[in-house]
Amino acid sequence: MFGSMFGSTGRALLAVLALACASVIQAADEPQAATEPTVHEPIVIKFAHVVAENTPKGQGALMFKHLAEERLPGRVRVEVYPNSSLFGDGKEMEALLLGDVQMLAPSLAKFEQYTKKVQIFDLPFLFDDIQAVDTFQRSPQGQSLLTSMQGKGILGLAYWHNGMKQLSANRLLLEPGDARGLKFRVQASDVLNEQFRTLRAISRKMSFAEVYQGLQTGVVNGTENTWSNYESQKVNEVQKYFTESNHGLVDYMVITNATFWNGLPPDIRDELQKIMAEVTVQVNLEAERLNRDARQRILASGGSEIHPLTAQQHADWREAMQPVWQKFRDNVGADFLQAAEASNRPH
Repeated sequence: MFGSMFGSTGRALLAVLALACASVIQAADEPQAATEPTVHEPIVIKFAHVVAENTPKGQGALMFKHLAEERLPGRVRVEVYPNSSLFGDGKEMEALLLGDVQMLAPSLAKFEQYTKKVQIFDLPFLFDDIQAVDTFQRSPQGQSLLTSMQGKGILGLAYWHNGMKQLSANRLLLEPGDARGLKFRVQASDVLNEQFRTLRAISRKMSFAEVYQGLQTGVVNGTENTWSNYESQKVNEVQKYFTESNHGLVDYMVITNATFWNGLPPDIRDELQKIMAEVTVQVNLEAERLNRDARQRILASGGSEIHPLTAQQHADWREAMQPVWQKFRDNVGADFLQAAEASNRPH
Protein backbone atom coordinates (compact mmCIF):
# COMPACT_ATOMS: atom_id res chain seq x y z
CA MET A 1 0.00 0.00 0.00
CA PHE A 2 2.73 2.43 1.07
CA GLY A 3 4.73 1.37 -1.99
CA SER A 4 1.94 2.19 -4.42
CA MET A 5 1.33 5.59 -2.73
CA PHE A 6 5.02 6.43 -2.91
CA GLY A 7 5.14 5.39 -6.54
CA SER A 8 2.25 7.61 -7.67
CA THR A 9 3.47 10.56 -5.58
CA GLY A 10 6.99 10.20 -6.92
CA ARG A 11 5.76 10.15 -10.50
CA ALA A 12 3.75 13.34 -9.87
CA LEU A 13 6.76 15.12 -8.37
CA LEU A 14 8.93 14.10 -11.28
CA ALA A 15 6.42 15.52 -13.70
CA VAL A 16 6.29 18.87 -11.87
CA LEU A 17 10.08 19.09 -11.75
CA ALA A 18 10.32 18.32 -15.46
CA LEU A 19 7.93 21.15 -16.30
CA ALA A 20 9.84 23.60 -14.06
CA CYS A 21 13.15 22.69 -15.71
CA ALA A 22 11.65 23.12 -19.17
CA SER A 23 10.39 26.58 -18.21
CA VAL A 24 13.83 27.57 -16.92
CA ILE A 25 15.54 26.33 -20.09
CA GLN A 26 13.02 28.15 -22.28
CA ALA A 27 13.44 31.37 -20.32
CA ALA A 28 17.21 31.12 -20.64
CA ASP A 29 16.93 30.69 -24.41
CA GLU A 30 14.62 33.72 -24.85
CA PRO A 31 16.21 37.15 -25.34
CA GLN A 32 16.04 39.32 -22.21
CA ALA A 33 14.16 42.61 -22.30
CA ALA A 34 16.42 45.67 -22.21
CA THR A 35 16.90 47.16 -18.74
CA GLU A 36 15.37 50.62 -18.37
CA PRO A 37 18.14 53.22 -17.93
CA THR A 38 18.31 54.87 -14.50
CA VAL A 39 17.26 58.51 -14.65
CA HIS A 40 19.38 60.68 -12.34
CA GLU A 41 18.04 63.91 -10.89
CA PRO A 42 20.20 66.95 -11.73
CA ILE A 43 22.57 68.29 -9.10
CA VAL A 44 20.93 71.38 -7.59
CA ILE A 45 23.12 74.37 -6.75
CA LYS A 46 21.41 77.08 -4.71
CA PHE A 47 23.27 80.36 -5.29
CA ALA A 48 22.11 83.02 -2.81
CA HIS A 49 23.20 86.65 -2.55
CA VAL A 50 22.04 89.87 -0.90
CA VAL A 51 21.98 92.39 -3.78
CA ALA A 52 19.72 93.15 -6.73
CA GLU A 53 19.89 91.24 -9.99
CA ASN A 54 20.90 94.35 -11.96
CA THR A 55 24.24 94.60 -10.12
CA PRO A 56 27.48 92.98 -11.36
CA LYS A 57 27.13 90.29 -8.68
CA GLY A 58 23.47 89.70 -9.54
CA GLN A 59 24.24 89.47 -13.24
CA GLY A 60 27.16 87.16 -12.55
CA ALA A 61 24.98 84.71 -10.65
CA LEU A 62 22.47 84.63 -13.53
CA MET A 63 25.25 84.16 -16.09
CA PHE A 64 26.66 81.26 -14.09
CA LYS A 65 23.21 79.67 -14.01
CA HIS A 66 22.72 80.08 -17.76
CA LEU A 67 26.09 78.62 -18.75
CA ALA A 68 25.97 75.76 -16.25
CA GLU A 69 22.55 74.61 -17.41
CA GLU A 70 23.46 75.11 -21.07
CA ARG A 71 26.70 73.11 -20.91
CA LEU A 72 25.57 70.49 -18.41
CA PRO A 73 21.96 69.94 -19.50
CA GLY A 74 20.01 67.64 -17.21
CA ARG A 75 23.02 67.22 -14.94
CA VAL A 76 23.09 70.56 -13.11
CA ARG A 77 20.34 72.99 -12.12
CA VAL A 78 21.24 76.35 -10.59
CA GLU A 79 18.68 78.22 -8.49
CA VAL A 80 19.54 81.90 -7.92
CA TYR A 81 18.11 83.72 -4.90
CA PRO A 82 18.84 87.50 -5.01
CA ASN A 83 18.05 90.27 -2.51
CA SER A 84 18.39 88.08 0.60
CA SER A 85 15.29 86.18 -0.56
CA LEU A 86 16.64 82.87 0.76
CA PHE A 87 18.99 83.87 3.57
CA GLY A 88 19.86 87.31 4.91
CA ASP A 89 23.32 88.77 5.41
CA GLY A 90 23.64 87.39 8.93
CA LYS A 91 22.48 83.84 8.19
CA GLU A 92 23.94 82.96 4.81
CA MET A 93 27.32 81.69 6.02
CA GLU A 94 25.66 79.37 8.53
CA ALA A 95 23.35 78.12 5.78
CA LEU A 96 26.33 77.35 3.53
CA LEU A 97 28.09 75.36 6.25
CA LEU A 98 24.89 73.41 6.95
CA GLY A 99 24.47 72.62 3.25
CA ASP A 100 21.20 74.54 2.93
CA VAL A 101 22.78 76.65 0.17
CA GLN A 102 25.74 75.69 -2.03
CA MET A 103 27.12 79.03 -3.28
CA LEU A 104 27.43 82.57 -1.92
CA ALA A 105 29.37 85.73 -2.83
CA PRO A 106 29.92 87.67 0.42
CA SER A 107 32.01 90.79 0.83
CA LEU A 108 35.65 90.05 1.63
CA ALA A 109 35.23 91.83 4.97
CA LYS A 110 32.97 88.95 6.09
CA PHE A 111 35.80 86.40 6.17
CA GLU A 112 38.07 87.74 8.90
CA GLN A 113 36.52 85.37 11.46
CA TYR A 114 37.56 82.42 9.26
CA THR A 115 41.02 83.61 8.20
CA LYS A 116 42.79 86.76 9.34
CA LYS A 117 44.85 86.85 6.16
CA VAL A 118 41.86 88.16 4.20
CA GLN A 119 42.20 91.41 6.18
CA ILE A 120 44.83 92.39 3.64
CA PHE A 121 42.04 93.59 1.33
CA ASP A 122 40.85 96.12 3.92
CA LEU A 123 44.26 97.69 4.59
CA PRO A 124 43.94 101.34 3.48
CA PHE A 125 46.02 102.72 0.61
CA LEU A 126 47.70 99.35 0.02
CA PHE A 127 46.56 98.89 -3.59
CA ASP A 128 46.91 101.80 -6.02
CA ASP A 129 44.11 100.73 -8.34
CA ILE A 130 41.92 97.81 -9.43
CA GLN A 131 44.65 96.54 -11.79
CA ALA A 132 46.96 96.13 -8.78
CA VAL A 133 44.18 94.23 -7.00
CA ASP A 134 43.86 91.91 -10.01
CA THR A 135 47.61 91.30 -10.02
CA PHE A 136 47.62 90.36 -6.34
CA GLN A 137 44.53 88.16 -6.60
CA ARG A 138 46.18 86.19 -9.41
CA SER A 139 49.41 85.79 -7.41
CA PRO A 140 50.17 82.61 -5.43
CA GLN A 141 49.32 84.48 -2.23
CA GLY A 142 46.00 85.74 -3.58
CA GLN A 143 45.05 82.33 -4.93
CA SER A 144 45.99 80.64 -1.66
CA LEU A 145 43.36 82.70 0.15
CA LEU A 146 40.67 80.96 -1.92
CA THR A 147 41.61 77.61 -0.38
CA SER A 148 42.65 78.86 3.07
CA MET A 149 39.26 78.12 4.68
CA GLN A 150 38.74 74.56 3.46
CA GLY A 151 39.39 73.18 6.92
CA LYS A 152 36.36 75.18 8.08
CA GLY A 153 34.15 73.94 5.25
CA ILE A 154 34.49 76.97 2.93
CA LEU A 155 36.13 76.90 -0.51
CA GLY A 156 36.68 80.04 -2.56
CA LEU A 157 36.10 79.79 -6.31
CA ALA A 158 36.77 83.34 -7.56
CA TYR A 159 37.07 87.02 -6.70
CA TRP A 160 34.35 89.31 -8.06
CA HIS A 161 34.90 93.08 -8.07
CA ASN A 162 32.61 95.79 -6.85
CA GLY A 163 35.37 98.36 -7.12
CA MET A 164 37.75 100.73 -5.39
CA LYS A 165 36.50 102.79 -2.46
CA GLN A 166 36.34 106.57 -2.36
CA LEU A 167 35.88 108.83 0.65
CA SER A 168 32.89 111.12 1.14
CA ALA A 169 32.24 113.73 3.83
CA ASN A 170 30.53 117.00 4.58
CA ARG A 171 33.94 118.67 4.44
CA LEU A 172 36.72 118.39 1.87
CA LEU A 173 39.19 115.57 2.63
CA LEU A 174 42.52 116.17 0.93
CA GLU A 175 44.95 115.60 3.80
CA PRO A 176 44.75 112.91 6.51
CA GLY A 177 44.18 115.57 9.16
CA ASP A 178 40.99 116.71 7.41
CA ALA A 179 39.17 113.62 8.71
CA ARG A 180 39.87 114.35 12.36
CA GLY A 181 36.74 114.41 14.54
CA LEU A 182 34.34 113.28 11.80
CA LYS A 183 32.03 110.29 12.24
CA PHE A 184 32.34 107.73 9.43
CA ARG A 185 30.08 104.81 8.64
CA VAL A 186 32.01 101.54 8.25
CA GLN A 187 31.36 97.89 7.57
CA ALA A 188 31.93 95.49 10.46
CA SER A 189 35.71 95.18 10.14
CA ASP A 190 38.51 95.51 12.70
CA VAL A 191 40.79 96.99 10.05
CA LEU A 192 38.31 99.68 9.01
CA ASN A 193 37.70 100.65 12.63
CA GLU A 194 41.44 101.06 13.10
CA GLN A 195 41.71 103.02 9.85
CA PHE A 196 39.52 105.84 11.15
CA ARG A 197 40.85 105.60 14.71
CA THR A 198 44.31 106.28 13.28
CA LEU A 199 42.90 109.42 11.62
CA ARG A 200 41.44 110.44 14.99
CA ALA A 201 38.00 110.09 13.50
CA ILE A 202 35.06 108.05 14.82
CA SER A 203 33.86 104.87 13.12
CA ARG A 204 30.27 103.67 13.38
CA LYS A 205 29.02 100.33 12.10
CA MET A 206 25.87 100.81 10.08
CA SER A 207 24.01 98.73 7.53
CA PHE A 208 24.27 99.83 3.92
CA ALA A 209 20.53 100.55 3.76
CA GLU A 210 20.79 103.05 6.65
CA VAL A 211 23.65 105.12 5.21
CA TYR A 212 21.55 107.73 3.36
CA GLN A 213 19.45 108.59 6.40
CA GLY A 214 22.49 108.50 8.68
CA LEU A 215 24.27 111.07 6.50
CA GLN A 216 21.13 113.14 6.07
CA THR A 217 20.49 113.41 9.82
CA GLY A 218 24.12 113.82 10.85
CA VAL A 219 24.38 110.52 12.72
CA VAL A 220 27.49 110.12 10.56
CA ASN A 221 29.37 112.83 8.65
CA GLY A 222 31.01 110.68 6.00
CA THR A 223 31.54 107.22 4.63
CA GLU A 224 33.58 105.17 2.16
CA ASN A 225 32.27 103.20 -0.78
CA THR A 226 32.44 102.62 -4.52
CA TRP A 227 31.07 105.04 -7.09
CA SER A 228 28.33 102.62 -8.10
CA ASN A 229 27.20 102.15 -4.50
CA TYR A 230 27.22 105.88 -3.89
CA GLU A 231 25.16 106.58 -6.98
CA SER A 232 22.67 103.73 -6.44
CA GLN A 233 21.95 104.96 -2.89
CA LYS A 234 21.92 108.64 -3.97
CA VAL A 235 24.58 109.49 -1.41
CA ASN A 236 25.56 112.48 -3.57
CA GLU A 237 22.27 114.10 -2.48
CA VAL A 238 23.49 114.24 1.14
CA GLN A 239 27.28 114.57 0.71
CA LYS A 240 28.91 117.68 -0.70
CA TYR A 241 32.43 116.33 -1.14
CA PHE A 242 33.91 113.17 -2.61
CA THR A 243 37.62 112.42 -2.50
CA GLU A 244 38.78 110.16 -5.33
CA SER A 245 41.12 108.28 -3.05
CA ASN A 246 40.97 104.68 -4.36
CA HIS A 247 42.10 103.86 -0.84
CA GLY A 248 40.45 100.47 -0.37
CA LEU A 249 38.46 97.73 -1.96
CA VAL A 250 34.90 96.42 -2.00
CA ASP A 251 35.14 92.93 -3.45
CA TYR A 252 33.40 89.61 -3.09
CA MET A 253 34.64 86.05 -2.86
CA VAL A 254 32.44 83.49 -4.56
CA ILE A 255 32.43 80.54 -2.18
CA THR A 256 30.96 77.06 -1.98
CA ASN A 257 30.51 74.37 0.63
CA ALA A 258 33.83 72.50 0.41
CA THR A 259 32.31 69.06 1.05
CA PHE A 260 29.67 69.61 -1.63
CA TRP A 261 32.19 70.86 -4.22
CA ASN A 262 34.77 68.15 -3.61
CA GLY A 263 32.04 65.50 -3.83
CA LEU A 264 30.93 66.51 -7.33
CA PRO A 265 31.77 64.20 -10.25
CA PRO A 266 35.18 65.40 -11.53
CA ASP A 267 33.94 66.24 -15.04
CA ILE A 268 31.09 68.36 -13.67
CA ARG A 269 33.38 70.11 -11.18
CA ASP A 270 35.94 70.90 -13.90
CA GLU A 271 33.30 72.35 -16.22
CA LEU A 272 31.77 74.48 -13.45
CA GLN A 273 35.23 75.84 -12.60
CA LYS A 274 35.77 76.81 -16.26
CA ILE A 275 32.38 78.52 -16.32
CA MET A 276 33.19 80.41 -13.12
CA ALA A 277 36.44 81.69 -14.67
CA GLU A 278 34.54 82.98 -17.73
CA VAL A 279 31.85 84.63 -15.65
CA THR A 280 34.44 86.30 -13.41
CA VAL A 281 36.01 88.10 -16.37
CA GLN A 282 32.63 89.49 -17.40
CA VAL A 283 31.57 90.46 -13.87
CA ASN A 284 34.78 92.40 -13.30
CA LEU A 285 34.52 94.23 -16.62
CA GLU A 286 30.92 95.15 -15.82
CA ALA A 287 31.87 96.42 -12.35
CA GLU A 288 34.52 98.68 -13.90
CA ARG A 289 32.03 100.07 -16.43
CA LEU A 290 29.37 100.59 -13.78
CA ASN A 291 31.71 102.56 -11.53
CA ARG A 292 32.95 104.70 -14.41
CA ASP A 293 29.39 105.57 -15.46
CA ALA A 294 28.25 106.19 -11.87
CA ARG A 295 31.13 108.61 -11.27
CA GLN A 296 30.17 110.53 -14.39
CA ARG A 297 26.52 110.76 -13.34
CA ILE A 298 27.47 112.03 -9.88
CA LEU A 299 29.69 114.67 -11.46
CA ALA A 300 26.99 115.65 -13.97
CA SER A 301 24.36 116.06 -11.24
CA GLY A 302 26.14 119.20 -10.09
CA GLY A 303 25.30 118.75 -6.42
CA SER A 304 28.64 117.35 -5.32
CA GLU A 305 32.31 117.96 -5.94
CA ILE A 306 34.81 115.22 -6.80
CA HIS A 307 38.43 115.90 -5.87
CA PRO A 308 41.14 113.47 -7.05
CA LEU A 309 44.18 113.21 -4.79
CA THR A 310 47.48 114.45 -6.19
CA ALA A 311 50.43 112.07 -6.13
CA GLN A 312 51.84 113.87 -3.07
CA GLN A 313 48.49 113.81 -1.25
CA HIS A 314 48.14 110.09 -1.98
CA ALA A 315 51.63 109.50 -0.58
CA ASP A 316 50.73 111.49 2.56
CA TRP A 317 47.63 109.38 3.16
CA ARG A 318 49.59 106.20 2.58
CA GLU A 319 52.19 107.29 5.09
CA ALA A 320 49.49 108.14 7.63
CA MET A 321 48.05 104.61 7.30
CA GLN A 322 51.31 102.80 8.09
CA PRO A 323 50.32 102.20 11.75
CA VAL A 324 47.28 100.25 10.50
CA TRP A 325 49.50 98.10 8.29
CA GLN A 326 51.83 97.45 11.21
CA LYS A 327 49.02 96.50 13.57
CA PHE A 328 47.70 93.83 11.21
CA ARG A 329 51.03 92.71 9.71
CA ASP A 330 51.16 89.53 11.78
CA ASN A 331 47.57 88.68 10.85
CA VAL A 332 48.06 88.93 7.09
CA GLY A 333 51.71 87.88 6.91
CA ALA A 334 54.78 89.81 5.76
CA ASP A 335 54.93 87.78 2.53
CA PHE A 336 51.35 88.76 1.67
CA LEU A 337 52.09 92.44 2.31
CA GLN A 338 55.18 92.22 0.12
CA ALA A 339 53.20 90.60 -2.72
CA ALA A 340 50.46 93.25 -2.40
CA GLU A 341 52.94 96.12 -2.55
CA ALA A 342 54.70 94.52 -5.52
CA SER A 343 51.37 94.44 -7.38
CA ASN A 344 51.47 98.26 -7.59
CA ARG A 345 54.35 98.18 -10.06
CA PRO A 346 53.54 99.24 -13.64
CA HIS A 347 51.12 96.71 -15.12
